[in-house]
Amino acid sequence: MSRKIDPNSETAPDQDDVLQFAPVAEAVAILLKPHAEVVIHDLKTQTIAYIANNISRRDVGGSSLADLKDIGSLGADVVRPYRKTNFDGRQLKSITAVLRNGTGEPYGLLCINFDIAPIEAARDALNLLAAFQGAGAQPSALFHADWQETVNAAIADFLGERGLAASALAKEDHATLVERLEQEGYFSIRNLVPYLARLLGISRATVYKHLREARQKKLLTAED
Repeated sequence: MSRKIDPNSETAPDQDDVLQFAPVAEAVAILLKPHAEVVIHDLKTQTIAYIANNISRRDVGGSSLADLKDIGSLGADVVRPYRKTNFDGRQLKSITAVLRNGTGEPYGLLCINFDIAPIEAARDALNLLAAFQGAGAQPSALFHADWQETVNAAIADFLGERGLAASALAKEDHATLVERLEQEGYFSIRNLVPYLARLLGISRATVYKHLREARQKKLLTAED
């Protein structure tokens, strides 16, 4: 995903182009690989502009879930470490930097998401404390509309109850998970079906099939 600038071009690079930070994202991701991803958000389009070492299975061009008008409420250009839940239930330690242009206007975000599972495994095995001091709740200015985070947490609870990873779920588990999400009202969220299909590694048609069965089961239960 690297990009080159023509040295003979008479046009100066756009100083508000967040992709100028792509080499920084790649450098951090390479240093911490395979445990960290770096995501660059474009606040002008409110979309994800770049992902280095993608561990969250998000797509470039997808919603950044960050609203430009809320940046002023953050109170700092570096948002202190906070917890996130990845789609497969892994806990991430994240930090966000606000990118500003020469006039001080915010135009992008650079987020580092670090997988702390190896640290927590070492803690459990050696009775050590994971280095997670200073982590707090998610900053609402960044994640107030992050339905994916809510869905990830619900899936993490489901996986935790069964002691399974997302990749280990069987067909019956997929159906049970869809039924639970339907019971809790998650399928009222737009675009949940393609998101869930991508996370589980199954087709949208399969998700819709499980959803129809879950709704039929709920209807029969209500009639009884």
